[in-house]
Parts: sequence; structure tokens; C-alpha cells
Amino acid sequence: MMLIRRLAAVPMLAGAIAVGAVACEPTTTVQDGLVNVNVGDVTILEDVNVAVAADVVAQLCGVNVDAVVAVIAAVDQDSRTRTICKLEDNDKVRITQN
Repeated sequence: MMLIRRLAAVPMLAGAIAVGAVACEPTTTVQDGLVNVNVGDVTILEDVNVAVAADVVAQLCGVNVDAVVAVIAAVDQDSRTRTICKLEDNDKVRITQN
């Protein structure tokens, strides 16, 4: 009977340790208001304020600043890279989390 209790306790203990390890894992999203702007494979702005990035991207893509502010802010929040536009030479203007 004691052996059965020990055998039953091992999986429960292992599960508790695994859940604790996952809960303590650091998140990769850093909402600091800073992003990177890439054109093709080149980073043209690094660790810049969302408003500055929006102004530069709006000029590069020929769009209204207000149209890109929310998209760029979303990159800062969820760390998902977003392509804003393609330039004439097919280089993508992308926003990435810093």
C-alpha cells in the first residue's frame, strides 16, 4: 500500500514542478514605448519612440501619421513584427519590438 502511494505521488509532484517552472518563465514582451524600423534587411531606426517611428514610417510610405500610430503601438505591446508598406524596390518597411 505504501508503494502505491509513493508511485502516485511522483507524477503529481513532477506536474507541480513543471507548472511552477512555466509560471516563473519571464515574458519576452517589453512594453517600453520603443520600437525598431527596418527597410528591407537594414535597421534604419533602433530603439525609437513610437511617435518618432510613426512620423518616419508615414513619410517613407506616404501615409497619414495617425494611420500608423496604432499599428506601431501594437508592435510594442505584442512584439509581433508588422509590415507597413512596400517601397518601389520591393523593400518592406517593417516595425519590430526593440
